Amino acid sequence: MSLLQAIRNPNPQPLPRPFFARNPRRVARELLGKVLLRDAGNLRLAARIVEVEAYLGQNDPAAHAAAGNTARTSVLFGPPGYAYVYFIYGNHYCLNVSCEPDGQAGGVLFRALEPLTGLEHMAHARDIEVHGPKDLLKLTSGPGRLAEAFGITRARDNGRDLTSEASGLWIGEDDYRATGIQATLRVGITKAAELPLRYVVRGNPFVSGPRAGANSR
Repeated sequence: MSLLQAIRNPNPQPLPRPFFARNPRRVARELLGKVLLRDAGNLRLAARIVEVEAYLGQNDPAAHAAAGNTARTSVLFGPPGYAYVYFIYGNHYCLNVSCEPDGQAGGVLFRALEPLTGLEHMAHARDIEVHGPKDLLKLTSGPGRLAEAFGITRARDNGRDLTSEASGLWIGEDDYRATGIQATLRVGITKAAELPLRYVVRGNPFVSGPRAGANSR
């Protein structure tokens, strides 16, 4: 049985901006099963979103927005549906999308994707060879891996409109609906670590961290 799904609709539709103008908790849950796409000329990369984390803005000690509206975090305080990209640990980028209405900070971090199309390009971008299922899991399982596979950097993508196909990096939906969603504790943080704001598609092999959790449905 293949690990990989197919795009149910070959022409996924961009998520509208009002989708993101809500509490990051709701946005995060409903992003599961949606598709992240990168269009560059005739090349299309696509992967299904299977793990995310919600960050609640200035009142969330673990959120970058807790430091206030700065040059670095301004995207989070702007209109919803835009890419917020940051560099971490001196070696990889992380992709987020801004949430909440304009002027109110909030965001969702993308932690893992299930690759759908453009696997050879993703493998080349990650400088790995894919010979079997275990190698596939190295493509987009983890925030740094997925950013590298999609060629996401702060210089290239910070501030991109993820609701527009014309931006080249966007989020769409096909006919797929995620089921078995779990809410768990966020991963790799020390502040507000007790909040169950990580959302995963239960049982999906591309989920990057612990697969057990609470509050499943």
